[in-house]
Amino acid sequence: MTSTPEGAPHGEDTRHHVVIIGCGFGGLFAAKALRRAPVRVTVIDRTNHHLFQPLLYQVATGILSEGQIAPAIRDVLRNHRALRVVLGEVDHIDPQSRQLQVTELGRQVTFSYDSLIVAGGAVTSYFGHDEFRPAASGMKSLNDALALRGQIFGAFELAEAEEDDERRQALMTFIVIGGGPTGVEMAGQLKELSRRALRRNYRRIDPHNTRVVLVEGGPRLVAPMGERLSRLTLRDLGRMGVEVHLGAMVTDLTSEGVELTKSDGTTLHITAATKVWAAGTSASPLGAHLAETTGVPLDRVGRVRVEPDCTIAGYPEIFVVGDLMALHDLPALAEVAMQSGTHAARTIRRRLRGDDSTRELRYHDLGTLAVISRFRAVAKIGPIRIGGFIGWLLWLVVHVTFLTGFKNRFGALTRWAVSFVGRGRYERALTGRWAVGGYQPTDSA
Repeated sequence: MTSTPEGAPHGEDTRHHVVIIGCGFGGLFAAKALRRAPVRVTVIDRTNHHLFQPLLYQVATGILSEGQIAPAIRDVLRNHRALRVVLGEVDHIDPQSRQLQVTELGRQVTFSYDSLIVAGGAVTSYFGHDEFRPAASGMKSLNDALALRGQIFGAFELAEAEEDDERRQALMTFIVIGGGPTGVEMAGQLKELSRRALRRNYRRIDPHNTRVVLVEGGPRLVAPMGERLSRLTLRDLGRMGVEVHLGAMVTDLTSEGVELTKSDGTTLHITAATKVWAAGTSASPLGAHLAETTGVPLDRVGRVRVEPDCTIAGYPEIFVVGDLMALHDLPALAEVAMQSGTHAARTIRRRLRGDDSTRELRYHDLGTLAVISRFRAVAKIGPIRIGGFIGWLLWLVVHVTFLTGFKNRFGALTRWAVSFVGRGRYERALTGRWAVGGYQPTDSA
């Protein structure tokens, strides 16, 4: 696939070579937009799947299976005959020689490129408190969601077997940190799970008594959606029984619980076995690497400051898209990644036709949505602010549209019908350390 021996398994191919780092929304949409272009494409990713991150919380709470939100990259792009998928991690980018050093399944490989699209995405940010990481699960990867799923359903099993009332209550307390869409959705589904899906499943505990706590450092939930939708969200969560703390900062977080410091200076300690960190993200370390090798500046969360056409100043062949891109204060949303990835691919196609004109990315805001509970969601689409059942229908349509592949769309609709119309959760199997005879307690269990 490249001019180097490691990357050219079928002999030298002289077509324009586009390398895409990362196959999230930015990388996937770039690859799809290049399907009919006269290029060869190499997609490099550390995992073998494309992840629909907005639905990770539904994997964690037993609604969807991992395969429904994480289809294999090779299958998604199987009809792209000029594309190769590499399961590996980029160690070094040399913009002067236009080469990448990659570790592919334990071996070092060199790839040359003519155009490079960097879609490295983002990672969970603990805002300088990395000591919180072992005690609070993030929500950025499939491993995060699967580990959290085991922890959630395992907590109820442990509570059923627990003799001590205080310890049982701690096991049935769930703290979600971060009041953005992910935190709101996670808190709402934890409450739905405990009061509907697990009803009459246990004999010694009543899941309805589960305590779900949502912590937000700012004065409002889902703040970018505006004051009205923030009020609706707070009201609906309150009616469900979610305990919301606004203007509260996490000042200590251990395996035993969380210490909150409120805006009036008072502190509150909540004992809980399960903590979910949905408070923020920072750019992939690839951003810092690009800054070192190209001299490009970064923003405060490590995103790469790019030109209006998504390229790096002085390196027009390098595009940075998605969550790793800092441009016009665009948010780290899936739709930004989709549009910037497609824009980069179209720019490459124009250049191959001899059009070297610069066209800036024109972002079209498709809105922000957050589901609160079954049949209730909030949606901000341009000037329109919608809550309740209509917001939920919009959420349903948007997420079905953006899921990859007919099988995943059909499967998700079936699971949503079971979970929202009924009260079932298919994905509740406990494996690994939870197996009888092999269970090993941990500090966070």
